[in-house]
Amino acid sequence: MAGPGRGRTPKDHAHDAGGDPEVLAAKAALREEAWQAVVDAEAARFPGAFHRIPNFVGAEAAAEALRDTAAWADAVTVKSNPDSPQWPVRQRALEDGKTVFMAVPRLAEAHPFVALRPDEIPVTPRKAASIKGSSVHGVPVAVEALEPVDLVITGCVAVDEAGGRLGKGGGFADLEFAIAQEAGMITEDTIVATTVHDCQVVDVGRIPVTEHDAPLDLIVTPTRVIEVRGRRPRPAGIRWDELTDDKIAAIPLLQRLAVRKDRT
Repeated sequence: MAGPGRGRTPKDHAHDAGGDPEVLAAKAALREEAWQAVVDAEAARFPGAFHRIPNFVGAEAAAEALRDTAAWADAVTVKSNPDSPQWPVRQRALEDGKTVFMAVPRLAEAHPFVALRPDEIPVTPRKAASIKGSSVHGVPVAVEALEPVDLVITGCVAVDEAGGRLGKGGGFADLEFAIAQEAGMITEDTIVATTVHDCQVVDVGRIPVTEHDAPLDLIVTPTRVIEVRGRRPRPAGIRWDELTDDKIAAIPLLQRLAVRKDRT
């Protein structure tokens, strides 16, 4: 039976993650700790904290705080994860006239991104910005047709003030980042931000960082804005040696890119 904050039991996203087993184990342990911290803070919202990017009490306040930053004001185009805690961010982006490129959950479609353009959606920004709404009103975009974005919104299980981030374990956020980099969607000038609950911010150095982990530039909680100083270098493209056969088989775009890579 599911305990408080656990909701229904979802798939273990880390089962097909590649990389150093010791690093994966350390990340898994911290992930459990972070999920429990959200529950202990009574900040977990449906469908629960565990095994996902946790939807948290105060997500709207964090979205409003992000809305007040210079990075937000300067952004015309935004790439966002599809998870529930960033729904208020996507909604506000559309309300403010920004085009939102939204990743398809688990990159499971042939075109793994959809575009939501404020002047083309026939429903409210809130409806369009939901996972269901984006699947109906978003326009699938071929990777080759992606345009550079000003701001990336990513979901996190835990973060630190040096820009370290911990995802839910499947490596999809880092993979999205790598694909978007190779497509020219993310440049060195693109700001990477997240919204999290205060209890998800851990001490610097606690999050194991590897070469494929994309760092954050901006962390926003319901109570504060953290601008990362001296961000470490971003990873360079897709790290094929760290992708399992199962991961490649589950993502149509990776299958196409793998065939193209083998031919060159």
